[in-house]
Amino acid sequence: MLLTLKAKLFPDIEQKEKLVATMERFNEACDKISRLAFEQRCYNKIALQQQCYYEIRDEYKLPAQLAIRAIAKVVESYKVEKKTLHEFDKHGAIVYDPRILSFKGLDKASITTINGRVIVPMVYGSYTKLEAKRIKGQADLIYVKGELYLCIVVDVPEEAQVTPEGYLGVDLGIVNIATTSDGVIYSGDKCNDVRERFSGLKAKLQSVGTKSAKRHLKQISGHERRFKTNTNHIISKQIVHVAKDTKRAIAMEELTYIRSRTTDRHTQRERFGKWAFDQLRQFVEYKAKIAGVLVTFVNPKNTSRECSVCGYTDKNNRKSQAEFVCLKCGHTELADYNAAKNILARALVNKPIAVCSSEKLNRKPTTLVVGN
Repeated sequence: MLLTLKAKLFPDIEQKEKLVATMERFNEACDKISRLAFEQRCYNKIALQQQCYYEIRDEYKLPAQLAIRAIAKVVESYKVEKKTLHEFDKHGAIVYDPRILSFKGLDKASITTINGRVIVPMVYGSYTKLEAKRIKGQADLIYVKGELYLCIVVDVPEEAQVTPEGYLGVDLGIVNIATTSDGVIYSGDKCNDVRERFSGLKAKLQSVGTKSAKRHLKQISGHERRFKTNTNHIISKQIVHVAKDTKRAIAMEELTYIRSRTTDRHTQRERFGKWAFDQLRQFVEYKAKIAGVLVTFVNPKNTSRECSVCGYTDKNNRKSQAEFVCLKCGHTELADYNAAKNILARALVNKPIAVCSSEKLNRKPTTLVVGN
């Protein structure tokens, strides 16, 4: 499986100036190429390269391969949309290929600039194992808040998929981020506290409007997003670990178009809109694939309204966000846990693997607060 590893570069002052200058020159060249491509309606890489390669090299003094990468970047952008002229941020990413970027061991990168090559130290997360033979193709040089990073594509080996002996149903929600059919609840209280704190702080700073307030807004930008991303990583890792250890597949709801299919109260709108529905699912999918765990998706219709004991479905079964009471058989339990068991049951019906015991289906829920 191909994944992207983000490595932070630690250039000295001179190296940083060269890298940033190269990035700015590269994107100036992209703007020139983009105008030419748009005016002539020429979006073919070979044809565009024949028209402007020498002009770009001469005017912007770019090394040969950087000029070619600039043309390729423009062509790639127009594959998405051709109706408007594309302009490029002066600190937009540079896509480096092996001809202009190489690795000196696993802690240094040799990078081509407009002023020759520089060898820059780099570090990446200690939880990530990087092997030279696993690095594939190209890497993106990006500039974020005054820091330089390399986004490196690596080939991560996958374990052989194990034949599952059952399913682990997982219900995704807002108040509770995830609830499993084992009765484990990953509470979203900490995420909601962080969201409310940052929303209130941003509102106050925006109302002030001073230079210091704007600097503070810039400093806290992305904090909430990074916290939620980290939380989703933790939850997805734990879910996959449990499924692998118990030789089960993971069953989840198919959440495509959930935002257009779901209505929510005005008071819940911000919480619903900011929750990363798809991110957690993607994390579960790729971690499961690496671990050799099967992931399957079921129809989400009425999973929160159907009784996991008798199968009776009625919207009034859901008394509140947290409480489920079946109007037919009187079965009562936490609503998200009931939904997780319904997801498990649907997965078993779709592809029977093993019959779960009544003991497993009626465990007492355990709540875990993630992010503390």
